[in-house]
Amino acid sequence: MKPLKEKISITIDSDLLEKLKEEAEKDDRSLSQFINLILRKYLKSHNDD
Repeated sequence: MKPLKEKISITIDSDLLEKLKEEAEKDDRSLSQFINLILRKYLKSHNDD
């Protein structure tokens, strides 16, 4: 069973958004998938302290 997803709205700096889009494309992921991946890695690294 797939995990449930939630829609959110955020405001993000345009330069940061462009970088995220570029990196997501390089990684062959959607922007949403890429942001999820980054956030999971961030939380994992900060919870392992």
